Amino acid sequence: TGVQSVIAVAAVGGIREDMKPKTLAIPDQIIDYTYNRKHTFYEDNLSYVTHIDFTNPYSDGLRKRLLYSAKNSNIEFHEGGVYGVTQGPRLETAAEIRRMEKDGCDIVGMTGMPEASLAKELGLNYACCALSVNWAAGKSGKEITTDEINKAIEKGMIAMNSVLESVVTN
Repeated sequence: TGVQSVIAVAAVGGIREDMKPKTLAIPDQIIDYTYNRKHTFYEDNLSYVTHIDFTNPYSDGLRKRLLYSAKNSNIEFHEGGVYGVTQGPRLETAAEIRRMEKDGCDIVGMTGMPEASLAKELGLNYACCALSVNWAAGKSGKEITTDEINKAIEKGMIAMNSVLESVVTN
């Protein structure tokens, strides 16, 4: 009867020391640093304000399925964590990453918001499986290159595909 669940696949930068490139994470929280994006379906011609509870932005049941699949795939992954979503398309400055780290972010990327809140408004189960493809700005002492990102995506997507295939078939 239509879509009921959405699993977002995100390429992210690792902020936390154990979020090295080619590592999967299944975050449980999100901090939105984006702007000028449509964040709701409830904004036109409304006679009342519509709120959603966003305390837990990701579906617990769908996250558990991802975690179960990751554990059974024998791959390195991290359970939980805070995903900081930035505007893009540029990468962040080292100062922005230091601020995000102080805010409690473990990974950083450009996708995930407003997708998570829009899915919540529609009553969809939504979870994220994030692949760290580089160290966040200022974390490695080197410039971030597209070549580095592409290599990590190529290798990391093998594990990602294994997890996603397991979730879908089970």
